[in-house]
Amino acid sequence: MTAGETSRGLLELMRPVNVIAASVLTFIGAFVAGGVAGYPLEVVTAVAATGLAVGAGNAINDYFDREIDRINQPGRAIPRGAVSPRGALAFSLVLFAAAVVLAVTLPAPAIAIAAINLAALVAYTEFFKGLPGLGNALVAYLVGSTFLFGAAAVGDMGPAVILFVLSAIATVTREIIKDVEDLEGDREEGLNTLPIAIGARRALQVAAALLVAGVLASPIPYLLYFGVPYLLIVLPADAIMLYAAFESFEDPTAGQSHLKYGMFLAALAFIAGRAATAVPGSI
Repeated sequence: MTAGETSRGLLELMRPVNVIAASVLTFIGAFVAGGVAGYPLEVVTAVAATGLAVGAGNAINDYFDREIDRINQPGRAIPRGAVSPRGALAFSLVLFAAAVVLAVTLPAPAIAIAAINLAALVAYTEFFKGLPGLGNALVAYLVGSTFLFGAAAVGDMGPAVILFVLSAIATVTREIIKDVEDLEGDREEGLNTLPIAIGARRALQVAAALLVAGVLASPIPYLLYFGVPYLLIVLPADAIMLYAAFESFEDPTAGQSHLKYGMFLAALAFIAGRAATAVPGSI
């Protein structure tokens, strides 16, 4: 392999789209907390630490998942030989170290969230991924906690807590659908994911029920914090996510993809709600 191919492989290990998405979620958490203008350095630090930690988590996930990926994702960097398993592990450790260096400069609540998340990222693939529901719940926590991390970096975590809960519900739904999509490879590897443990259709029913609960709870921020702009955006987001959940019974790949779009639209609803209720100059 050439140096260029190895560099591309390392970049692929990080999953740049996921890194950017998680960094944006951290920024949204800070924005919803109302601290972007008052704490610019803390926001930049939290966003950068999030990106590095997510990249590290993705890299170490591929390291542990290298045998499964030979079946499910043979084009990924390790199975195709662009990066060696040892190289992927070393790369992830460098990224983790950089994330820690940044995170320890933030307020204590943010440091606590970062410490929990870094441990969870390492433990996920090795200990939790193959446990029915628990791996899904851990991923849901990690995604939702990016909002908490951004808010903790600047102050008030109140609105971000609700965003965390709703995001976690939508994420656990998507993770269950993804497990249905990966059923063959996971069974070959001997994992015991929720679809393997209770059956694909029943797992999708659990996912749909969770999402319905999240949708029913989605007006709460409108009642507590935000105005009509939040509601005008979150309702279409709810419709997209509900459609995606039920679409997954026929096509899990399309369903989990469409669910992701609904989740980002829901995050946009929080931005609109915060912007509409902010005192000029406070964000």
